[in-house]
Amino acid sequence: MSGHSKWANIKIRKGAQDAKKGKAFTRVAKEIMLAAKIGGGDVTGNPRLRTALLKAREVNLPKDKIETAIKKGTGELQAEVIDEMLYEGYGPNGVAIMIEAATDNKNRTVAEMRHILSRHGGVLGETGSVGWIFSKKGVLVFPKALGEDKIMEVGLEAGVEDVVDDDDYYEVRTAVEDFYTVKQAFDNAGMKYESAELSMIPSTTVPLDVEAARKVLKVTEMLEENDDVQNVYTNADFPDELMAELEG
Repeated sequence: MSGHSKWANIKIRKGAQDAKKGKAFTRVAKEIMLAAKIGGGDVTGNPRLRTALLKAREVNLPKDKIETAIKKGTGELQAEVIDEMLYEGYGPNGVAIMIEAATDNKNRTVAEMRHILSRHGGVLGETGSVGWIFSKKGVLVFPKALGEDKIMEVGLEAGVEDVVDDDDYYEVRTAVEDFYTVKQAFDNAGMKYESAELSMIPSTTVPLDVEAARKVLKVTEMLEENDDVQNVYTNADFPDELMAELEG
């Protein structure tokens, strides 16, 4: 599963870039709206909203924007209708791609997803075409400096499913329903993580050479530039050479 660990590392870098561009605010506000729309505005009874609020704090989304997003989601404030969409397709070299979107115009968004993928050597697939490869999990990424023993000690007691050893990070995985509890356990232990989020984990990965990996990275970046896209996931296994370039 090293491919996903590398993808998580890339997403950390992209997340920092998005925060600088202000895109993180828009994405988090949309997620709060969707969470409140689906599960209500009471955070104690809405795990998805609780997770969205954690992300809002990470990106320093102002309190008034959080409250507005919740009220728009519950219908207390008038807002455009936002639909949650999941698109599946293939990128260069047959890499599987999953796209989570939040849109006020489904026809526009699906056309844009199809255009971006086809322009960069991919294709938009039917529902279920690649979804079977991915499973939703909670994912926390820790720096290697913390040490595996300490992570295992806290994690196993809290109920983690797996700890994956990557070259630069430890990736802790949980069931979706256990994510908040596990995250809280690490918070209580004072253990700092690089990121904590719900993610799509691939059951198989596609090894890529540097040239192919650059193409996959390009199409994912183009997808993430789209205002309607919330998250992009892939089962690409990025080579160490590309990771070194990105970190250099």
